Amino acid sequence: MFGLFKKKLDDGKKTNLPELYDLDDKPLQVGDTVESLRYELGKSKIVLEDGQYYYESIATGKKVIWLKMVDAITEKQKVKKLET
Repeated sequence: MFGLFKKKLDDGKKTNLPELYDLDDKPLQVGDTVESLRYELGKSKIVLEDGQYYYESIATGKKVIWLKMVDAITEKQKVKKLET
């Protein structure tokens, strides 16, 4: 709305992707491995595809967009970051 979430990319394009945080308030980024607490994804990896974040299940390959993982109360992602 006011450009709060716009991030400028190296090539000058803008994206509306926010910074993601897990339930323990740890920052998330593309490539991180997480334990999904929704949609039976299990252990998943964060991927960027078509300008959107997705959680891709390592076991099944199923993908869920980041918007479906937002906790309504805390506005954090319903995942727990796994340390590798």
